[in-house]
Amino acid sequence: MNGKNNLIVPKKRESGSLDGYTTLHGSIVDLLETARRMVARTINAVMTATYWEIGRRIVEAQQKGKRRAGYGERLIERLAADLTERFGRGFGADNLELMRLFYLSYPPGMISESLIRKSQGADGLENTESPIRNFTLDDLARAFPLSWTHYTRFIRRCRSDEERRFYETEALRGGWTIRQLDRQIESQFYQRVALSRNKAAMLRKGETAHPGDAVTPEEAIKDPYILEFLGLKDEYTESVLENALIRRLEDFLLELGDDFAFVGRQRRLRIGDEWYRVDLLFFHRHLRCLVIVDLKIGRFTHSDAGQMHLYLNYAREHWTREGENPPVGLILCARKDNSVAHYALEGLPNKVLAAEYRTVLPDADKIAAELTKARIALETRRKGVREDQP
Repeated sequence: MNGKNNLIVPKKRESGSLDGYTTLHGSIVDLLETARRMVARTINAVMTATYWEIGRRIVEAQQKGKRRAGYGERLIERLAADLTERFGRGFGADNLELMRLFYLSYPPGMISESLIRKSQGADGLENTESPIRNFTLDDLARAFPLSWTHYTRFIRRCRSDEERRFYETEALRGGWTIRQLDRQIESQFYQRVALSRNKAAMLRKGETAHPGDAVTPEEAIKDPYILEFLGLKDEYTESVLENALIRRLEDFLLELGDDFAFVGRQRRLRIGDEWYRVDLLFFHRHLRCLVIVDLKIGRFTHSDAGQMHLYLNYAREHWTREGENPPVGLILCARKDNSVAHYALEGLPNKVLAAEYRTVLPDADKIAAELTKARIALETRRKGVREDQP
């Protein structure tokens, strides 16, 4: 038998055009994709609410048996085994412990306040009824608008309630994805905003999504840097600062970011009849370039930019290897005036950045108050822009 005759040829679509078909097809595709996203968000919200409720029941059960040694651990281990056998993955001991911590991080009083804020009437008046205590899954789903993965990041990676509330507020306000949230936490965005003199500008900057595969020097360099791990006193020299950074090099590299690799310190270069030294030299893997760090214990000046420009010209000719990008300069100073930095660094043929460092982090209550003030100022400014528009 000739196999060729057994082939089933699908019927060709009619070649005649249908008026408006492309528009109709596109609108239906958009509708279905929107519906799927809504379903996914709804399912995610209900599951997050369910995990909070599971955490609540575990905590209450542990409290009943707290007088018995090891009761809480045995309870979670047995629950993990039985729930995994019944429902499959997702209910291991580590995840159940996360659900327990989730409940403890968001106690019923906090949930009640959140729901009351969401139930404000059209007249803007708050609901004055007593706080809700018997939550339904629908109540909880409204109280937790972010994904479960967002909340696990808050629980695992935030070191204080203030830091957790900050990232939660900004993730909601800026619509952060998990990747954005991870990037902000890794770059210590909370601490940098807290230390910044222009908090509203920092908050606006945090709203911007970055392409996952492209990093600019401005994105790779933080501002400010937090060097409280050095334990420096009020007065110290640049030499003392450099020695402290070398002693705590591992901590300094963590503060710089994952892509920085240490190359050397006090690297000598001779220009004409004079010898110069660069304080610290790094290589940035993502930028694929050398990063020269010049330490300044005082205020940034325009002469600092000129000196760094000299270093970078030399490094580009003598230290840069084939396939690498031109070097970048980082002037790490105790203080800088943004206007002076702008006019001193703008338009240079070399990329020179200036960033502040802080050796002490302010009080948590002061940080929270200043962040609230900055958010209010930012939203007021935006509201004024919208009202001025025709």
